[in-house]
Amino acid sequence: MKVSGFTFLRNGQKLGYPFVASIRSLLPLVDEFVIALGPCDDDTEQMVREIGDPKIRIIPTQWNEKMRGDYSVGGFVYGQQKSIALFNCTGDWAFYLEADEVLHENDLPKIRAAMEKYLDNARVEALAFDYLHFYGNKNTVAQSPGWYRSEVRIIRNTIPAWSSEALFFNVLDGHKKARYPRAAHTGATIFHYGWVRSEAQMDIKTAATHKFWDDRTLPKMDYSQIDSAVLKLFSGMHPKVVQDWLPTAEGLFQADPKHQLTTREKKHRRMMRLERTFGFRFGKKHYQLVR
Repeated sequence: MKVSGFTFLRNGQKLGYPFVASIRSLLPLVDEFVIALGPCDDDTEQMVREIGDPKIRIIPTQWNEKMRGDYSVGGFVYGQQKSIALFNCTGDWAFYLEADEVLHENDLPKIRAAMEKYLDNARVEALAFDYLHFYGNKNTVAQSPGWYRSEVRIIRNTIPAWSSEALFFNVLDGHKKARYPRAAHTGATIFHYGWVRSEAQMDIKTAATHKFWDDRTLPKMDYSQIDSAVLKLFSGMHPKVVQDWLPTAEGLFQADPKHQLTTREKKHRRMMRLERTFGFRFGKKHYQLVR
C-alpha cells in the first residue's frame, strides 16, 4: 500500500496557519507529500523546505486572481489548487490535510489500519474523520450543527475525483454528473485550529482570501460575537507537533454575554435541543457512509 499526502499553500506564515505542524503530523503515514505552493511573499516556502523531509515534493502553482467569488461555486480557486496537488499524487490512497488541520499522534495506528482494511474494498472510495474545531483559544471547541462534525480527508486515488472547493471531494459519474464519495469512518479525529489564530491574523486572512468566496465586505473579526451555548471546554491533549504553536490561554473562551443571537444561531439552538432530546445529530455530510 502506497499513501500520498497532499495540501495546498500560499502565504501560510503571514496568514497564521500552523502548516508546519500540519505537515509534520501526516508525514509518518505517507510515502510522499505533495504541496501545491502558490506565490508567496512571506517565508512559507523556506519553512516547508526547512522541514527537511525527502518525502515532500513542491509543485509551484499560480492562482487565478480573476476567479469570481459570486458565481455558482464559491471558493473554486481553492478547489483548483487542491485538485492540482491531488492530480500529482501517486499513492493508492491520497490523504488531504488543510494547513490548519493536525493529526494526533495517538490516532496514526488506527488511520493506517483503516487504509489497510479498506484497500481492496472497492465500494469504499474514501475515509472520513470526526472534527474538533478549536475556537478563540486552545481550551475551547465549538460544537453545534453549524460546525461540520465529520468530513472526508482520504480519497482513493484510482477513481475520477477532484474538488470544487477546499472542504470536500467530488466523484464523477460520467461526464455530466458528480456526487460525494462513499466513505467508511476511520475512528480518528482531525484537530482544526483555523479559529485559534489571532483576530488580527484572521482579518489579514479574510482580506487576502474572501474575494474567492463572495464579494461582500466583512466586519473586523471579534471572536466574542458567538453563541456561548456552542462553546465547550476541551479537556484532552493537543497533538505534540502543534503544542509549541498554540498561544498560551487559561480556561474557556468567553463569549460576549450581550451578544445578540443571529437567526442562524437560533436555528442551531433549536437543533441542539432536538439532538439532546432524541439522540440524533443534525449536520450535512459530504459523503455517503458505508456501513
